[in-house]
Amino acid sequence: MAKVSIIIPTRNEVFLVPTVKELLEKASGEIEVIVYLDGYWPNPPLPNDPRIIAIHRSMPKGMREGINTGVGVATGKYVMKIDGHCIIGEGYDEILQKDCDDDWMVIPRRYSLDEDNWCRREERMPVDYEYLRYPFYKPDEIGIHGTVWTERTRENTELLIDDNMAFQGSCWFMPKKYFLYLGGLSEEGYGTFIGEPQEIGNKVWLLGGRLITNKKTWYAHLHKGKKWGRGYFMNKNETNYGNLYSVDYWYNDRLPNKIHNFEWLIDKFWPVPSWPSKDRKDWKPWTLS
Repeated sequence: MAKVSIIIPTRNEVFLVPTVKELLEKASGEIEVIVYLDGYWPNPPLPNDPRIIAIHRSMPKGMREGINTGVGVATGKYVMKIDGHCIIGEGYDEILQKDCDDDWMVIPRRYSLDEDNWCRREERMPVDYEYLRYPFYKPDEIGIHGTVWTERTRENTELLIDDNMAFQGSCWFMPKKYFLYLGGLSEEGYGTFIGEPQEIGNKVWLLGGRLITNKKTWYAHLHKGKKWGRGYFMNKNETNYGNLYSVDYWYNDRLPNKIHNFEWLIDKFWPVPSWPSKDRKDWKPWTLS
C-alpha cells in the first residue's frame, strides 16, 4: 500500500486535536497529517508525532489556499482532505486506495458526528449520495448546491462502490497527481471558501473521470450549527457571488478542454430531483451579469 497525505485546512477549530488523533490511530498504513493553521494556533496544541506537519499562517488566507498548500507539500501518492471535526473508520487509508483508479475521486460513506460522546450517530441514516440541485429551484437561493439524495441511498444499499453525482466537501480522496491534473482549487469567482465540491467534483466528471462513493469505510462529520459556529468566516457578498459564479460557469459549460458537457452529467444520473428535464429546452436561460 502507498502513503496517504491527509490535509486538514483549519481556522479556529475546536475539535482539531481529537480529529488528528483519530486519523493517526485509525490508519493501518503509512500516512502524514498536514494541518493548515489559518491565522491561529490550536489550543490544546497538536500532538507530538513525527507524522504531523503543521503549516501556520499569521494572517488568514482561506480554505482553498489551505487545501492547495497542503497538497503542494504532500509526499504521499494519495491525498485526502478532511474537515477538522470528524471521526473515521479503522483502516480508512488502505480501504480507500484499494478502490481508487488514477482518475477517480472517492468519497467515504458519511455519518453525523455525536461530538459529546465522540461517536457516529447510529440513529441517523448515513449519506451515500448527493445530487446537484437545479440552480433556480429556490429563486431566492440561486446556486448549484449539493443536496442529500436519500432515495438513491435507499435504492442502492447493496452497491459498495458506486458512481455519485455530488458530495458535501468535508472528506474526499484521490491520487495527488490527479488533483494536480485537475488544476487544484481556484479562487477566481469562488473566493476563498465557497464551492469546493462543485468545482472539483464537476471537473472530475466533465474531464472524463469518476466521482465514487465507497461504502466499505466511513467518516462522521459534525454539522457545527449555531452551537459551535464556523471556524472559517464566510463573507456574505463573497458567498453570494461565488454561488452565482458557479452557476454561470457550470450551467453554461465554461470548463476548457472538457470531454462532457454539463447536460451529459444531468442525463447520466437522470432522473435528478428538482430538475425540470434532462435537456436544456426546459432550463432557464441565465448568465452572470
